[in-house]
Amino acid sequence: METSNRIAQEVPIMSARYARRFIQFMERRGVKRQALIKDTNINEEQLENQEACLSINQVMRLLENANWLMVDERAPFQFGQQLDLPSHGLLGFAVLGQENPRQLIGMIVQYLRVGLPLMDMDLSSTGSTFRIRLIDTWELGALLPCVAKIYMGSIYRIASQVCDHFEIQFCFPSGIKDEAWRTVAGNTDFRFDQPYNQVTMPLAGRPARPDDATLEFLVARNRQSTEERSRESDETVMQVREMIMSQPGRPCTTENIARRLDISARTLRQHLSAAGTSFRKLRNEIRESFATLYLKDTNVPLESIADKLGFSDQAGFTKAYRSWTGTTPGDVRRQARQKN
Repeated sequence: METSNRIAQEVPIMSARYARRFIQFMERRGVKRQALIKDTNINEEQLENQEACLSINQVMRLLENANWLMVDERAPFQFGQQLDLPSHGLLGFAVLGQENPRQLIGMIVQYLRVGLPLMDMDLSSTGSTFRIRLIDTWELGALLPCVAKIYMGSIYRIASQVCDHFEIQFCFPSGIKDEAWRTVAGNTDFRFDQPYNQVTMPLAGRPARPDDATLEFLVARNRQSTEERSRESDETVMQVREMIMSQPGRPCTTENIARRLDISARTLRQHLSAAGTSFRKLRNEIRESFATLYLKDTNVPLESIADKLGFSDQAGFTKAYRSWTGTTPGDVRRQARQKN
């Protein structure tokens, strides 16, 4: 078990964009980049590569270097506060389209697990009050306070869309007064030396609807009225959307999704039809959204985008994208660069 865990820690699974943002955060506080990446096996090429991933060990070494260089114990929480949904990449952008507060909280947990696999999370609720408990799966040791604060800062930032009060508990002590902590999150009660690292938050309302033009690529919302759909079919549509968003490439087929849902492909098609949609329509909506994000906000080559989204070649991707939007991927990228 220990051997397999050590091997898992060397597998590149975490986007290098988190390391890049963290290093920039520390540099603004006067810490030199070379001091942060020393003995981490992280190089500049990885940090600048939009598609590069780092291993858990690389990230932990980076945090170890930073941990003793931090002069303010609130810094990890403040870094977490900078990790809004767009900072978590494509999946984070997808969650921005979620208008149901309860589902938003659940999807926060889901996508933080994908984007920041340093800790696991347990989500529970009583009425309209939610609790997210952090679980140390990598035996973080002395790094636990730093990582827990980063998670709590990000959860706080994201959940503030639907919650206006938080109680955050940490299982370690603090060397500063409560008043100092409230300066970073005024609507939060911080508790230290508690049994768990967890946040409790009651829902306050609905998330703000995204109206910024730059969010036009968000996953299309379910437009059919709830009166026309059964509860079971509606739940299936939500699950299928989530599964497609997590894996929009070639393995994303009706058969594979049905297998993951433990139903037949025929039953899946029936549920989607009852909801007024189809697997192909849902997948194309999501692929169009992700493709537009890649084209506007990254320099990923067109052939790589095509492969990520499940197309056999760039020509097929270009043809599909033109059919969805009336324009070509190349035109979208050129227009985005002109604006920048």
